[in-house]
This record gives sequence, structure tokens and C-alpha cells, in this order.
Amino acid sequence: MKPSIPKGTRDFLPSQVAKRQFIFSKIKKVFQTYGYVPIETPVMENLSTLTGKYGDEGDQLLFKVLNNGDFLKNADAEILNNKDSKKLVPSIAKRGLRYDLTVPFARFVAMHQNNISFPFKRYQIQQVWRGDRPQKGRYQEFFQCDADVVGSESLMYEAELVKIFDDVFRNLNIKVKIKINNRKVLYGIAEACGIADQFVDMTVAIDKVDKIGKEGVVKDMVERGINEDTANKVLTFFDVTSLNNLEGLFENSPTGLKGIEELRTFHKYLDTTQTHNEIAFDISLARGLSYYTGCIVEVESKDVNIGSIGGGGRYDDLTSTFGLKNVSGVGISFGAARIFDVMEELNLFPKEIDQILKVLLIAFDETSHEFAFSLLSKLRDAGVSADLYPKPTKLGKQMKYANQINVPYTLLIGSEEISKETFALKNMETGEQSAYSLEQLIKALS
Repeated sequence: MKPSIPKGTRDFLPSQVAKRQFIFSKIKKVFQTYGYVPIETPVMENLSTLTGKYGDEGDQLLFKVLNNGDFLKNADAEILNNKDSKKLVPSIAKRGLRYDLTVPFARFVAMHQNNISFPFKRYQIQQVWRGDRPQKGRYQEFFQCDADVVGSESLMYEAELVKIFDDVFRNLNIKVKIKINNRKVLYGIAEACGIADQFVDMTVAIDKVDKIGKEGVVKDMVERGINEDTANKVLTFFDVTSLNNLEGLFENSPTGLKGIEELRTFHKYLDTTQTHNEIAFDISLARGLSYYTGCIVEVESKDVNIGSIGGGGRYDDLTSTFGLKNVSGVGISFGAARIFDVMEELNLFPKEIDQILKVLLIAFDETSHEFAFSLLSKLRDAGVSADLYPKPTKLGKQMKYANQINVPYTLLIGSEEISKETFALKNMETGEQSAYSLEQLIKALS
């Protein structure tokens, strides 16, 4: 049988892993500069932890894990016969793969509230799983790189997290647009249009505007029970680009006015700092996850059409579902898989990124090979990343291997080099070759 992997997943070759680690290191450095500390949570969570937190569409994308052993043993026979999979799930699967890192983090905070100090600033770089239809920039298994703060309502943190986005993408040389909105502003639109009771339906539709266009959004809202004239009225708000102009439209929406006030406060903090990327108010930004309650943010590449490469927002009530009330949180997430694809397409990775090995030792005969092995140990003890070709075979074969693994230097060792205690170091890019003593060699390679 031909080997394969599940759809929506990828193998990563050594050079690809090195590139991914490069992205992680840039993100992690900024997280730590801003005072965030690392945590980790399990790959699996109880389904009771995950369900109901992402909206109906999110719940459908959760990967469920079948119970151990005979998972049909406790299944409801009638439901099984009726092939009602939605009702069957609770009796055959009690765990699921995490959909994101935010909900598990809220659970973590509730469980460990007596062991952490508030406000608590954490970062987390781990894999998540979603049953999306695989396509460019969208995978079923991918890494998220999150930073969150819980235990403070200060809008200073919204500004800080946008600064983190700005710093990371500047350090990665990716030009981005950082879009800002507020869920309260969206609620203000729903109130102004008389569909406050259909707020979730409206935001789910609006969140798809980049994928299906304005006509598609209207159609989606109508299918969700919103009057077509009202749906078109919602779209008129998309033309508003100024908070001042929006204020007049929210005369009868205290929630909408509160959203405008929060956006202005956010800017009072952010505008005291220097930013390097475009930051723009976007009233159509909705962020589909239903747990957001305040400021929301999304990042898109200016040079590659791949969708969101980062996002986040304020969530005021998420920990209360786990028994910890009145703890507000705000966080952001980097889409590492899409960032990887953007950097590949724009050729932004450093050329030497996959040159983990610094030098390959090449021996001419058996005696030289044994000597080279002892020399290899001395180089490694000195902190030089080095390796030895496993057999003293033909020089051409060994040099071909050196080129294949993209090693920057080779060290040629024969009887003459051993007797003189000098070794020929060859630069594989320029072809230049120089003789060094062991001490000089370590210094040159370090």
C-alpha cells in the first residue's frame, strides 16, 4: 500500500523545520521582550471544554476522539439506528483535539487560579486541529503562536498586543495591514438595524465578506432569517471609515457608543508609540469566534493573498464557563503555517537558515577515517557542529553528499594532513581552500 498522510496535514523536511523554527524564534523573542511567560496544555481536551465556545460552525469543525476500547458499548441504540451522528457523539466520544489555544487557556486559568498572579501574561506555541476543507493557506493541523493577558480590563493591553504584531512582522520582513474593530461596534450596527436578537447570525455572515463578497454576505444573512432590506442596510455601514461619522449613527445604541469609546482609548495608548505597519479601522471585521466581546484585530499580508495570518481580541466572559467569573482577557494568535507560506512565496528566509551542520569531515582512507573520528569529537567538544562521512569512499561521492546537504565547509583529511597536523578546510560556496591547525580550525569555524 502506498504510504499517505491525512488530508490537511503536512510532512516537514529538515530545511522546512529549520524555517518554521526561525519563525517561532522571532515570535518567541518578542513575546518574552513584552514579559509573557510560556505554558503548555494537552493536545486533547474534554469535549465539554471545547463545545459551545466557537459557535455552531466551529463546533462542527472539532475533531472528536473516540472513547477507548469498545466505544459503541454505551452508545444509544435508537440514536445509532437513526444514524443521528450529532446526538450520538456524547455517548461515544468524550474528548476532542483542541481547536485553538484560547479556550484551553481559559480552562487552564480557572484550574490554576491559585498558582498564578493577575494580570497573567502567557504565550503558547503548540499545534491545533480544525476540520476545515484544505486549501491554500488552510490546513487541518497547524501551529498557533498565542499571547494572552487575563485579569485586567485595561485597553493598554490591546495596544500592547497590536505592537507585538507590528514588531514580529517587521522582524520577519513581512509587510502587513493590521485591521481593528470592536464587537460592540458590530452590536451597535445590529441595534441600529433592528436585529440585535440576530447579532450572531449577522456577524457570522459578515465574517465571510472576504471569501464570498458583499452579495454573498447578503444572501447568507437572508438564509439565516434576516430580511433582505435589513441585510442591505447592514452593508451600508461598511462604507463608514471614521469613528466620528459612526457616532452619529449610534444615537440609540449605548453598546455601539461604548465600542467607539474603547477604540478611541485603544488609540490613545497605541498612538504614543512608533509603529511600522499600516493599522486601520475596518468596520467589516467580525472575527467569527463567538467568545469575543470587545476590541478585535486581524492581520493580512500586503503582498500575498492568503487570508488572515494573525488575529485576536478581547473576551470578557470566557473563564466564567469554567467557574471563574469576572476575569477579562485579551489575546492574539499568529498563524504560523500561513506565515511560513508567505515567507516561502516572497523568499524571505535567510539563505543559510538550514545550514545547521557547519563542517563535514572527509577522509581518504581507513586510517584517516579513524583519525577523523577523534578529530570530530574535538570539534564537537568545542561547540562546532560537525559530522563525518561514514566511509572513506571516493572523494567525488563524498563531495556530492556535502553539496546535497548544503554544508558550508568540508575538511579534507589524509595521511599528509595527519603527519603535518594541518587540515585543509574548503569553502563549498567559493571553492577556496586553506590549511589550519586544530586550534586555528576551531577558531575559524566558531
